[in-house]
Amino acid sequence: MVNVVEALVSGGKANPGPPLGPALGPLGINIKAVIDKINEKTKDYNGMQVPVKVIVADDKSFEIEIGTPPTAALIKKELGIEKGSGDPKTTKVGNLKIDQAVKIARMKKDVMLAYSLKAAVKEVLGACVTLGVTAEGMDPRECQKAIDEGKFDDVLTAEA
Repeated sequence: MVNVVEALVSGGKANPGPPLGPALGPLGINIKAVIDKINEKTKDYNGMQVPVKVIVADDKSFEIEIGTPPTAALIKKELGIEKGSGDPKTTKVGNLKIDQAVKIARMKKDVMLAYSLKAAVKEVLGACVTLGVTAEGMDPRECQKAIDEGKFDDVLTAEA
């Protein structure tokens, strides 16, 4: 039988305390080895919450699957902000450039529903709306319309 432990850990800073330690302890595996492997795989997401799945087989071998942080967390890291706006309609906390949105879309491409880079970038811009982040100096919804109209095709086709 296979046991699966899912948790949200801080990138590069997982520890044997909750939520991982208590869940892995009863399975009889080397918790330190699991934690070290998780920290190694999540070091690029330093300071962000990262979904982690630890799959433990009967022979005590384990496999670790790392998810990608939420889009909002990637946007906040890219802009260097702590949190989104408390009032996104009136207070703006940052401005995301198209090339930054493309970078985030590439990081999330495995879990996004979009079939094209253009659609993935529009998905990233959708997350900007609730964070109170502008895109290319305009409302993210306006930027999505501009993408539909082909205003950023040069950037998006160069990246594709």
